[in-house]
Parts: sequence; structure tokens; C-alpha cells
Amino acid sequence: MRHADASDFSRPAVRRMAEPGQDGDEAPMDDAELGRRLELLRVEHRDLDDSITALREAGSVDQLQLARLKKRKLRLRDEIAMIEDELIPDIIA
Repeated sequence: MRHADASDFSRPAVRRMAEPGQDGDEAPMDDAELGRRLELLRVEHRDLDDSITALREAGSVDQLQLARLKKRKLRLRDEIAMIEDELIPDIIA
């Protein structure tokens, strides 16, 4: 039986490429798709925050599980920041 490792919980970096379609072609993600992805990531980030808080309040905390949740939350935050950078254009002052 294979045990889960950190790579099982990671997501690929955000790219402006959509998942391959049925024909194998990849199409760029438009702003609407990135916006939907961003909202899903924000919801998951909030859910993880709630889970971490609930584990802490429960008293007996599995430190390994807590560490994994925190790492996942940090990866989500990084992915959220990458998408926000894609959606918000740089303004040169």
C-alpha cells in the first residue's frame, strides 16, 4: 500500500492554458475562466482556514495533519496571488 506524500497534495502552477480538451488541443484560459478558478481557490482557502481553526480548538491536534493543511493553504495563497497578477495589469506610473 502506497502512502501519500507531499506531492499528492500539490497542484500545478497556474498557467494561462486550459486543461487539454477531448481533441488534445490546449486553449488559453480567458479572464472569465481565471476569475472562476480564482473564486474556487478563495473558497478552498477559507475552508482550509476553518478546518485549521477547528482542529486547533478541538484540543488534541494531529501535528502532521495540521502541518499538511497549512502547507496546502500556503500553496493556495501563492496560486491565488499568481492568478490575481494575471488578471490585474501592471500600471507603470
